[in-house]
Amino acid sequence: MKKNVSTIRDVAAATSVSTATEPARPGRRNKTGGLTLRDVALVAGVAPITASRALNTPDAVSAKVLKKVRAAVAKTGYVPNLLAGALASKKSRLVAAVVPNLSGPVFLETIQSLTRTLEESGYQLMLGQSGYENSREDALLDAIIGRRPDGIVLTGALHTEEARRKLKASGIPVVETWDLTPTPIDMLVGFSHEQIGIAVARYLHAAGRRRVATISGDDDRSLRRAGAFRKAAAELGMGQADGEVPCCSVPAPTTLGGGRSGLCELLSRGLEIDALFCSSDMMAIGVMIEAAARGIAIPSQLALISFGDLGFARDLQPALTTVRVDGTAIGRTAAQFIMDRAAGRIVAEPCCDIGFTIIERDSV
Repeated sequence: MKKNVSTIRDVAAATSVSTATEPARPGRRNKTGGLTLRDVALVAGVAPITASRALNTPDAVSAKVLKKVRAAVAKTGYVPNLLAGALASKKSRLVAAVVPNLSGPVFLETIQSLTRTLEESGYQLMLGQSGYENSREDALLDAIIGRRPDGIVLTGALHTEEARRKLKASGIPVVETWDLTPTPIDMLVGFSHEQIGIAVARYLHAAGRRRVATISGDDDRSLRRAGAFRKAAAELGMGQADGEVPCCSVPAPTTLGGGRSGLCELLSRGLEIDALFCSSDMMAIGVMIEAAARGIAIPSQLALISFGDLGFARDLQPALTTVRVDGTAIGRTAAQFIMDRAAGRIVAEPCCDIGFTIIERDSV
């Protein structure tokens, strides 16, 4: 016992040493040899329960106390045992998010907003890539559910029946994003891909275009935008002589090369086209490059509109007309839904349609 007391005193004494050549000594060790929360509390000069609150619910302590505890954590090198804390509190302080493609810039804004909002309340984000196949998403969800995060954020609203059944049975708060459905698993933050397709068709019609086509990724959400666009455009008399609105499908995730090859395929059919709807901004760049190589002027000969409003869209020549979705709002709202549910609060409006905006620039 005496040896333990002496060691703890060493930790306390380390806080008063002001020389850079003498590092803080380790405090009392637990059975695995690691520092404990009591050691951190002693260095910070607060009670262990106060140190625990500062680390787990920072909003519950004053800014002064929070600063002292965080300084003690930095000084001692203490890392909380999250597994033990989760078992004790039944809260992991971890939220899992699943996106189809980690390299896809269209989801980046949502991921950043989700991460930032969660971190402000002491949560951490675990990110997983599902690809565009439901089988891969199912396997990933099994691994995530088994770790019992405080919430799961999904991209899209179309999942296998088995995945839906497991998610509902888990009791974990779930937010589906980047889509709308009348039958959400739990909560939902998104927009209608079909309404985007209809709005783009009407926009091009109002701009005087009468022979339109689309290049779409082969993932579900892109195909639904393209399908709604083609149907609305055909009803507006913007199809070919047979009434059909041409479409070229390319593999997802869409690329610049997909845009080039898509335009080549449409032109190889001998189609008369004066406007094109691309399912991504990246693909639209490919269309611009291929059009320039063929001497096709945008927008006088070929109007171009896409989806995403990525950062480079306004800087292209001509600047790209595109559909913007507020990814920041999606991430922030999804995070708040998860945190409210984890805290036992009722989410009054669990389904949120954030809508979309057509950003008018020079390519139409």
